[in-house]
Amino acid sequence: MIAEKPATSSLGSAFSRRSVLGGIGTGALLAGMPGIAFAREMGASFPGLTRIINEYVADRKVAGMLAMIGFGQNQPQMISAGALTLGGAKPVDSNTLWRMYSQTKPITGMATMMLIEDGLISLDQPLSDIFPEFANMQVLVDPEGALDNVEPAKLPITIRQLQTHTAGLGYTIISKGPIQKAYLAAGLTPGRVSRNPIPGVDPGAPTPDIMTFMKRLSEMPLVYQPGTQWSYSLSHDVLSAVIEKVSGKPLDQFLQERMFGPLGMNSIFYQVPADRAGDLADNYAPFAGALIPVDPGATSIFLDKPAFSFGSTGLVGTAADYDKFLQMLLGFGTHGGVQVMKPETAKLGMSNLLPETASTKGTWVANHGFGAGGRSGLGTEVSPAGTFGWGGAAGTSAFVDTVRDVRAGGYTQYIPSNSYPFQSDFPKYVYADLIGSAQAGAGNTSP
Repeated sequence: MIAEKPATSSLGSAFSRRSVLGGIGTGALLAGMPGIAFAREMGASFPGLTRIINEYVADRKVAGMLAMIGFGQNQPQMISAGALTLGGAKPVDSNTLWRMYSQTKPITGMATMMLIEDGLISLDQPLSDIFPEFANMQVLVDPEGALDNVEPAKLPITIRQLQTHTAGLGYTIISKGPIQKAYLAAGLTPGRVSRNPIPGVDPGAPTPDIMTFMKRLSEMPLVYQPGTQWSYSLSHDVLSAVIEKVSGKPLDQFLQERMFGPLGMNSIFYQVPADRAGDLADNYAPFAGALIPVDPGATSIFLDKPAFSFGSTGLVGTAADYDKFLQMLLGFGTHGGVQVMKPETAKLGMSNLLPETASTKGTWVANHGFGAGGRSGLGTEVSPAGTFGWGGAAGTSAFVDTVRDVRAGGYTQYIPSNSYPFQSDFPKYVYADLIGSAQAGAGNTSP
């Protein structure tokens, strides 16, 4: 067996449908954050994160793992270990393709903000203005109850609610009871995991084209009254349809023209080209102390064309390309001298867009804000100002911190994302090393 490549710094759960599209939080950060600016000037290192990445690979918890961290518009540092396949010869690097899953949501969210900037839609515009079939929606009295036990929606679904998962829509990985079964039967399952059946997981009917998807969704009762409850949902797939209807272009084309092309994001795809299959990392399910191959890169389901450009889960790309998206966010709409949105649009998208009437109690975003597809900081110890980010089902994580001018992405491929704490703790690893570097640098310069 070829030895795993050690990480270098260059500048145990069963599969659960409910965990497929997990998120990420910045968590409670340390009081030393102001020293991060000093760490940047002195040249931060990431010994703690490097050790953690090495340990994950050495312990065969993952086949490969990579982190990419940068300040402002500067080139990122990369830390990596392992290979595209367990024990394989090809190391993970800046060309490796990763399944982004729900890290797609902030990209779709910002694409939606572009339409708002263009004046084609507005944040509090009813969805029924664009898709009339969503007028006069019905709402389940009991979110897990009978589909015929409903009441009229008290408010219309709005773009703001779709951006923030407060529109009352369901999700097969979250919802329970009859509504989950109804979504599965209707093919309201915009996400792909494997060509092969997964034990204990109902794949549902095939996902239809985007306009059929919208029609079937409009016929389903909502799970919650619009604007009242944060509940993870397929709302960014609805936004994919909104973008297509309003712009006249499917989401993938819109992104290519307005974001990916201008930013030089040339290795991010809805359908991985056949000649890039060799760069796609294998995806695994940790089970009973072993890694079970779920979606090998060479024969991945992501080599096939999806039913439509899923706004919530569909993208596969390199860490370097996603880093360009993060740089654009830190540049408030501009990267590499190219502006893709105005500063005020980017800032609004990263701000707390939650309706005042919406509850987040007991959810993944309790005590946090939520913006255009990602968790946003409220300016508290547990939710620092300027932070914005989200993660994906295969253990990936990405965030920006516009106050401290930091961006970071962590990449690996295991599903579900809560099998290990890497995703949830990734921001803590980054900040701990930054603060450690700041403190060490300050000590070295003290008289």
